[in-house]
Amino acid sequence: MFEQTEAFSGYSVDDITEALRFYRDILGCDASDVGMGVELHFPNGHTVFLYEKEDHEPATFTVLNFPVDDIDTAIEDLEIKGIEMLMYEDLPTQQDARGVLRGKAAGMGPDIAWFKDPAGNVLAVLEQ
Repeated sequence: MFEQTEAFSGYSVDDITEALRFYRDILGCDASDVGMGVELHFPNGHTVFLYEKEDHEPATFTVLNFPVDDIDTAIEDLEIKGIEMLMYEDLPTQQDARGVLRGKAAGMGPDIAWFKDPAGNVLAVLEQ
């Protein structure tokens, strides 16, 4: 039934104007206001739809992952733009001082760090 559909994901924000500014101007995503929300378009063809919700509650899990070639450089760029990495107490291994869970060295997947968008949704930057 869904074999040929071009599925996309979406999540809510509390301020669509602020979301457009953040994703387009801060993160550098291909983002456009489509009237009912913001569409993020990625080079791999994936689309994410952000919609404003009056009673928005931020996602407490990662809603969007940004794979990068060099996680330390990506974090430096984010920090220059005023974005802080999140620190968690309950991970399978500790994050370093920069907020990176060094999964590759621990044999536990990618190196990954988390941050939030202005609506409080959790995003991640990761290096495979």
